[in-house]
Amino acid sequence: MKITTKTEALNIVETSYLASLSSLLWVALYYLPIGGALLRLILPLPMILLHLRRGTKAALEGMLIQFLLLFIIMGPVRGTLFLFPYGILAFWLGLCWFKEKAWGLSLTIGVVIGTVGFFLRVIALSTLVGDNLWVLITRASYVLIEKFIDLFNLSFSISILSIQLGAILLIIFQEIVYVLTVHVVAYSIFPRFKITIPDPPKLLNSLIDFNY
Repeated sequence: MKITTKTEALNIVETSYLASLSSLLWVALYYLPIGGALLRLILPLPMILLHLRRGTKAALEGMLIQFLLLFIIMGPVRGTLFLFPYGILAFWLGLCWFKEKAWGLSLTIGVVIGTVGFFLRVIALSTLVGDNLWVLITRASYVLIEKFIDLFNLSFSISILSIQLGAILLIIFQEIVYVLTVHVVAYSIFPRFKITIPDPPKLLNSLIDFNY
């Protein structure tokens, strides 16, 4: 293939580089015993940056390159898990900010993507390890509900339904915090690359105050 313009060359180089960087972050997140929280936080950023710099077509090509790299390096199951939710979430946030959509839309759908992706990962990993990982999540929910009841001295009988509901609410809350934090980090970092994303809603203005 003959490269005829500088723009085409930059598209190819940036797509390959950022897709490879995102793949390395996923491999590190999966295998390294430390730094998981930080790696989870920055994992979507390279592909979001690619989307904002080079457009939707380049972002799709980057996702394909990343999928092929991880499929070869980690196998079909572990290599595909990056899509749920990190790959899809990165594409969604990049698309929203590329089209200058408000935080309300990107946050809401982002939390839905994250929640659905969490359940898909639980199913895939449970199959992979041969154990039901949902039991661990419901156990954590039970402990939390029990401590809450003891703290406020409530006369509340813990049922299976309340445990399951508590587990789901915990997952949703976790995804709200995660997606919101990705928004804040991107809002603080991307202007250094001469890229801006839509401003946060007025409700968050007092919490997000960056001086560039």
